[in-house]
Amino acid sequence: MRTSTFLVTGANRGLGRETAKQLAERGHRVLLGIRDATKGAETETAMRDAGLDAHFVSLDTGDAASIERAAGDIGKRFGALDGLINNAAIHYDTWQRVGAPDFAIAEEAFSVNTLGPWRASVALLPLLRQSPAGRIVNVSSMSGQLSSMNGETPAYCLSKIALNGLTLMLANELRGDGILVNAVCPGWVATDMGGGGRPIPEGAQGIVWAATLPQDGPTGGFFRDGKPIDW
Repeated sequence: MRTSTFLVTGANRGLGRETAKQLAERGHRVLLGIRDATKGAETETAMRDAGLDAHFVSLDTGDAASIERAAGDIGKRFGALDGLINNAAIHYDTWQRVGAPDFAIAEEAFSVNTLGPWRASVALLPLLRQSPAGRIVNVSSMSGQLSSMNGETPAYCLSKIALNGLTLMLANELRGDGILVNAVCPGWVATDMGGGGRPIPEGAQGIVWAATLPQDGPTGGFFRDGKPIDW
């Protein structure tokens, strides 16, 4: 039986690590996209010691060259890729207002939170197209909902709005390839970035759900806990 392979970005902590863990516990191979080599090795060792099929891949989603190198590495080592979970994100800038921003923070947020998933999706498309059930999951946020927008947390919110737009565009572009593309809001989760809320495993469950949808599953949607939510 063929083993499905999933790449999770930002997999050394929080939602990324838990998502990778839950996928591996289901019997899938997980590729741990992590920027820091030491943290990558530590995360791989911890998961493999737990009997999970986990492999560190050096990947900085804010660096276009790193993304291209990672795509080449994955192709050589594993061949086809069945799922890409674009989880890595930075700058939950609650101290900012849209009328008084630090544009350097905004540029960094867009580089990692929007351009990173875009670049990764494009770089890995040849491998996803080789899968019989390719999936792209963009980990978004309620902060990216147009229906609840205000002037707070502008860098993070705008980068997530753009990520949601990317989700719709990719879903339409790749519909003919059978690649399902969806955005997932994990809810307010008790991560280092989120600072409180629901347990991390609960937030990760909706991401895993979207990554393992059946072939007739939805595409081009925004979901929380497997249920559609407003853009």
